[in-house]
Amino acid sequence: MQRLWIAAFVLLAVISKSTAAEEPNILLIVADDLGFSDLGCYGGEISTPNLDRLATGGVRFTQCYNMARCCPTRASLLTGQYPHKVGFPLMNGSLPKNCVTIPEALKPEGYRPFMTGKWHLGRPGPFARGFEEYYGLFDGWASMCNPAQYVRRPQGRVPRTYQEGKFYATDAFTDHALDFIQLARDDHQPWFLYLAHSAPHFPLHAPQELVDQYVETYRAGWDAIREQRFQRLKELGVVRPEWQLAKAEPLPANWVSEQHGTSGQMTPRWESLDKDRREDLARRMAVYAAMIESMDSNIGRVVDDLKKHGELDNTLIMFLSDNGACAEWDPYGFDTDTGPQNVLHKGDELAKMGGPGTFHSYGSGWAIACNAPFRLFKHYCHEGGISSPLIVHWPNRVAANVRGKWCHEPAHVIDILPTCLAAAGAVYPAKAHGTDILPKQGISLLPAIDGYSVDRKQPLFFEHEKNRAVRAGDWKLVSVGHGEWELYNTAADRTEQNNLAAKEPERVKRLAAAYTAWAKENHVPKE
Repeated sequence: MQRLWIAAFVLLAVISKSTAAEEPNILLIVADDLGFSDLGCYGGEISTPNLDRLATGGVRFTQCYNMARCCPTRASLLTGQYPHKVGFPLMNGSLPKNCVTIPEALKPEGYRPFMTGKWHLGRPGPFARGFEEYYGLFDGWASMCNPAQYVRRPQGRVPRTYQEGKFYATDAFTDHALDFIQLARDDHQPWFLYLAHSAPHFPLHAPQELVDQYVETYRAGWDAIREQRFQRLKELGVVRPEWQLAKAEPLPANWVSEQHGTSGQMTPRWESLDKDRREDLARRMAVYAAMIESMDSNIGRVVDDLKKHGELDNTLIMFLSDNGACAEWDPYGFDTDTGPQNVLHKGDELAKMGGPGTFHSYGSGWAIACNAPFRLFKHYCHEGGISSPLIVHWPNRVAANVRGKWCHEPAHVIDILPTCLAAAGAVYPAKAHGTDILPKQGISLLPAIDGYSVDRKQPLFFEHEKNRAVRAGDWKLVSVGHGEWELYNTAADRTEQNNLAAKEPERVKRLAAAYTAWAKENHVPKE
């Protein structure tokens, strides 16, 4: 009998060790044009209970950075490289052979790699860069209500079908994601799923019943919403007492040439607008908020599925946004895909906002609120353009002393690939596609979720459409276009209200030299 007990104990120990060492599933979720403070767990008024629960059971980063726009960020997070190095300084290109993607690096470890959602990294598409199954849109945007604009790959795969008028892209991405996960589950293999939502990017489309719930909230206006978020972020400990809420400022001088809007235009005070304009703008923001709530509900569907199958504890989930909120084109947004044409909607027209056949954005007034407490927005390298929420949830790994806490370690989208590979125990290859592979530029964030500091030896760099920045320790050098450098101490003033460039000329010189060297090494366009 004693021998039987010993044998049983040894067997149990072996099983426990095997379970603990089992490769985690990896779920990477990216939102599109989501502002820093939109989520409930980041101080926002939008209902995001599923992401809030992931935050409570995981770690929230306060200083996660992106590359200011869709394509560049997606190139970085999939390759671990700055986007210029892999063909994406702007909005077109294709990933070269001398880089490796997360799915390509995980396949040798037995992972099944899947993707649903927005690719936006050129042709030939995700199937050519390691993904086994794909459903979504190749380009930057599409109607959320038109299934004809979405594709299933590889060729020959049949997408799900939907009743007339029942298709909604956020739901469809999730439907196919659950189908793909089941494929790996049936074969008892770990999986990597890249769930790249197109919400809440324009065109603003959302279920009307959700939209209606938010209209009254946004009748308060963007000035009040910004202040409310700022106060909640203070209470949450994200904003330090000495920081100021970023002041309203004119649209930057290069806005007119880059975005066909009006540079120098100030966002007006909400109360200065007439009632009809306020109703129009409140409805636009309500649609945006409804898109985020719908995305959160669909993330909840995936989490519930993992929980049902006993897989949640050993799934690494990372959620972030590809850039800050989008200000296109002016304080009032636009209504068509032909340019900055704003139409003032009244009466029955308001109810049509967010429905099929409409094409709305919400403009710079709301974008500034969505990025509270920071300056500027998508396209720019001030904090409002490059700051993302980042939630990391992995019950089998996240240390008990950091669970539910804020992590103030700087993180960057170049760190996503190294983090995924470290979690899977995968090796970053020296060669692939018949050629040498670029050394990875990011670092693993796993020490941060273990409760330790990350060992980052190099500054972080940013450039998009000539807007540029360097972050070294607590110091940040930043400019709009090739304009004058501004210098900020992010510990004392992360909202970038006190420019110290004139007081610290030597520091400006050193950081500017570091930026110039990085730009040359990474093939950043000079003009």
